[in-house]
Amino acid sequence: MRTIQHWINGASTRGGSERTGPVWNPATGEQQAEVVLAATEDVDAAVRAAATAFESWSQTSLSRRTKILFAFRELINDRIDELAEIISDEHGKVLSDAAGEAQRGLEVVEFACGIPHLLKGEYSDQVSTNVDAFSYREPLGVCAGITPFNFPIMVPMWMYPVAIACGNTFLLKPSERDPSVSERVAELWAEAGLPDGVFNVVHGDKVAVDALLDHPDVAAVSFVGSTPIAKYIHQRASEHGKRVQALGGAKNHAIVLPDADLDFASDHLVAAAFGSAGERCMAISATVAVGSAGDALNEILYDKGSAVRVGPGRDPASEMGPVVTKQAQERILGYIDSGEQQGAKITVDGRGLVVDGYENGFFVGPTVIDHVTTDMDVYRDEIFGPVLSVLRSDTVDEAIDLINANPYGNGTAIFTNSGEAARRFHRGVNIGMIGINVPVPVPMAFYSFGGWKDSLFGDTHVHGPEGVSFYTRGKVITSRWPHVDHTSGASYDMPTAE
Repeated sequence: MRTIQHWINGASTRGGSERTGPVWNPATGEQQAEVVLAATEDVDAAVRAAATAFESWSQTSLSRRTKILFAFRELINDRIDELAEIISDEHGKVLSDAAGEAQRGLEVVEFACGIPHLLKGEYSDQVSTNVDAFSYREPLGVCAGITPFNFPIMVPMWMYPVAIACGNTFLLKPSERDPSVSERVAELWAEAGLPDGVFNVVHGDKVAVDALLDHPDVAAVSFVGSTPIAKYIHQRASEHGKRVQALGGAKNHAIVLPDADLDFASDHLVAAAFGSAGERCMAISATVAVGSAGDALNEILYDKGSAVRVGPGRDPASEMGPVVTKQAQERILGYIDSGEQQGAKITVDGRGLVVDGYENGFFVGPTVIDHVTTDMDVYRDEIFGPVLSVLRSDTVDEAIDLINANPYGNGTAIFTNSGEAARRFHRGVNIGMIGINVPVPVPMAFYSFGGWKDSLFGDTHVHGPEGVSFYTRGKVITSRWPHVDHTSGASYDMPTAE
């Protein structure tokens, strides 16, 4: 049985813990590896390595940092296929989706390659007589990332390229469900010339998480996961004086107006709901059909949802793979049962799907549930599976009110040919990321990713300009160089400009 180890101070290590967890192949249902689960002492060793490395890395020139980032960028780009295979084998998503995930993460690396421009400060000459003022931003220290299973390379890449480019050192605690790609990334960082201790990986569960949140030498924590855990991360890390950004769950809506091209809209809704088996924080899980769009849209969703090809992620013919674990499969099936019991109509039923040759895999077929109401569990909860709920509303304004009443505020979309309706929608919804005829509006790396309401705890979103702000702090200097024979003119009054 292959054992996946930590990466601390430039080397693979088991550490002092004897605990391990299983890593499954979701397509076959078989255990393919075990991952070492860190003890508190292992986390401390990684933090100490990162703290020591920070002393020199924070003083490394911007030129040197960017050379390493460019080298890392080339290594990732050259190995996208290899990384996609690692992800597919442990997560279950199809290879093309895994490669797309790696590509979107690579875009953040490319953004971070421009860090010299992004870290430029400000200068004001002669703010007072013979006095100048200027500012710049400094790194924080040891930064930690706690990341989810659904994007094992992309979400960590939202964090560590920017943090490292800004002069911080980084400790990643990836999901223990699909940890191997993080170990491979650590090797590529070393190959790119990153000094030992600047990037570290510690695998684990709540023991490792709490050790990071409590450690006095961790300056900042970034998190992506469910809302209950995001709240916990934000509160506990804040209590220990850390800077925190904690991205929580989602219930992303797409509204479809009668004037929309229903063939176009349905293609994108099916892809957005069932891509990556619905295990995306930006997946469309609720569609609001406005007015006369409802029945016609549901008929097309039936045809296209039923036609999705489900199979193992390594099969090029597969459009959707399995979900990540047996427990996830059982939970999702339970929600489908609940929707039916509470009065919704299952129009495309993914229960009981068996893939030939992969009978023990963790598969759930695409599922469309019509006539869903806001009081049903299938609507209120984040299912995180290939389940699309269809609700009805009479007007655009009613649909906006429905979305705003939901506690989540991550992403949303509108399908329409009306510019007026689209403008009213994007100005009216209380959501952080909005698509107009774009169902999964994940921003490019030079913007920032993040939601509102129960989808974000903290002040800043990840990557982009807000990522640079999160991983640095400002310093302002007021400077005067008097002549050696010049009297100081010191005053006990509040200094004012003259």
